[in-house]
Amino acid sequence: MTEERKYDVILWGATGFTGQLVAAYFTRQYGVDGSQLRWAMAGRNQDKLAKVRDELKKIHADAEQVPLLQGDSDDLESLKALAAQTRVICTTVGPYAKYGEKLVAACVEKGAHYCDLTGEPQFIRRMIDTHHEQAQANKVRITNCCGYDSIPSDLGALIVQEEMHKRFNTYCEEVKMYAGPSSGTFSGGTVASMLHLLEEAKKDPSIRRVLGNPYGLNPKDATSGPDGSDQMSVRWDADLKRWTAPFIMASINTRIVRRSNALLDFKYGKDFRYSEVMSLPKGLGGWFMGQSIALGMGGFMALAAFGPTRKLLQSTVLPAPGQGPSPEAQEKGYFTTYLLGKAGEHRLYGFVRGERDPGYGSTAMMLGESAVCLAKDQAKLPNHYGVLTPSTAMGMPLVERLRAVGFTLEVNDTFRAK
Repeated sequence: MTEERKYDVILWGATGFTGQLVAAYFTRQYGVDGSQLRWAMAGRNQDKLAKVRDELKKIHADAEQVPLLQGDSDDLESLKALAAQTRVICTTVGPYAKYGEKLVAACVEKGAHYCDLTGEPQFIRRMIDTHHEQAQANKVRITNCCGYDSIPSDLGALIVQEEMHKRFNTYCEEVKMYAGPSSGTFSGGTVASMLHLLEEAKKDPSIRRVLGNPYGLNPKDATSGPDGSDQMSVRWDADLKRWTAPFIMASINTRIVRRSNALLDFKYGKDFRYSEVMSLPKGLGGWFMGQSIALGMGGFMALAAFGPTRKLLQSTVLPAPGQGPSPEAQEKGYFTTYLLGKAGEHRLYGFVRGERDPGYGSTAMMLGESAVCLAKDQAKLPNHYGVLTPSTAMGMPLVERLRAVGFTLEVNDTFRAK
């Protein structure tokens, strides 16, 4: 992208709960006068956007300077008009399989980079099949999964691999990710996307094939490898010397990391293995905790897959889109991610931590910094275009940005437990 654009970033979906958090983050971190970041908010309802901007005045008295733009997820021409004005579209509007496809098409055609929070494999697969080659030709980076799924996984694997190569001139043949202690809740948008995915999968066998394939997001000539299905039971991990349980985000995160390797021309090898689980305590209590998690996940998926019980969950238990925790709860939240990289006899341990709850506070920061990275760091970004992952689109420049705003991303010689 060589021509000058009016904006660095347009935030699409600023009236939603997570969108408001990203808008607040931009206001605090980069101001509103355009001197650090030329950003605007866009959506369908201008009155709702104006109310969001009024709330931003509590952070910055001059928030009235933030431009408000109009568009509609169903109106491709309005989305093209937005994409033509900006370096990057940053979107929080999900389910992406329902509302995101025309926006991606607009960005590819008009040469705007793109980042989102999707955790929907079927949406990413469709974007790969439909837009990857044209995005490459237009030198556009369509970057999915720029929140809690899948930045800790994808960038965590990246820093472990880079450190292994720096120290020992080799890459890890295996990286294992362990979701450690965290405090926070799933966002209503994430739940809505998950339920929409289940509805689509029930109707479409091709989606079920994508979901069932550990390499379902790889290029079509590279959809096999040594990894099997995600762990679905409680197991003792001999490397970590802890009990482990299924991790609900593994179904998207593992596919993103494997796609990263494929997009890097299998830099880590075609036999590279990657897996994700939850890390639990060592003793009997850890085993019981794992059994509860495994049973709970299985029960939830069974109920969510059946129409009447899915509706009951939505009306009684699950958060709705637009709902979220209080600012105080977001401040108290956090997440920790451990990674183990193995190359022959060599072992390195990655550690990724965010000091806000994973589903909202940390996710808003990760998405916001992804958008700024795509807009402002283009001279330093990897020379990759198309439908990408966080590590292949931004890599170490994004790692450095996240470190600068309080995230921990480090690699150690020993396991760092917290």
